[in-house]
Amino acid sequence: MKRLLPALLFLGLLALGQSPGAKLYSANCQSCHQATGQGIPGAFPPLTHLDKVVQAKGGREYLIRVVLYGLQGSLTVEGKTYNGVMPPFRQLKDQEVADLLNHILTTFAKSKAKPISAEEVKAQRARALSPPGGPAPPPRWWRGRGPPLGSVPEGGPGTRARVPFPCSGRGGAKA
Repeated sequence: MKRLLPALLFLGLLALGQSPGAKLYSANCQSCHQATGQGIPGAFPPLTHLDKVVQAKGGREYLIRVVLYGLQGSLTVEGKTYNGVMPPFRQLKDQEVADLLNHILTTFAKSKAKPISAEEVKAQRARALSPPGGPAPPPRWWRGRGPPLGSVPEGGPGTRARVPFPCSGRGGAKA
């Protein structure tokens, strides 16, 4: 018992010393992308390649929108295909999304890119996702189940999340 107490104290101090982004990653992302950011083969991609994404034209905006609105469907990363579902994390505040992405970019991707700001997140959250002809209908498997989760982001009516899906886990719709 005497040996256990210092170990628990040390772990508690480590938790206190975590950055806000690290705490958010542990709570929301680690179960799929793992503590190392390496992901799960075939399901959830590694996060180590994201420096290339954030440096590309439109990459910063893309990463913000993926965190806000989720992602579903086949995704190829560095020649490997992944087919998992990432829930939206619209419930996170703008600063929290920025902290989370900056943690991922510096810790796993070793990026030297300019940090993502809460203002950038706010701008992407305000952008409508609907195509010019109006929102797309929900997928066939969703019909008859009510409005799709993520179909109306915080921007209000006329905006639409890119990918609706039936998830009630962390990051999903509020009850």
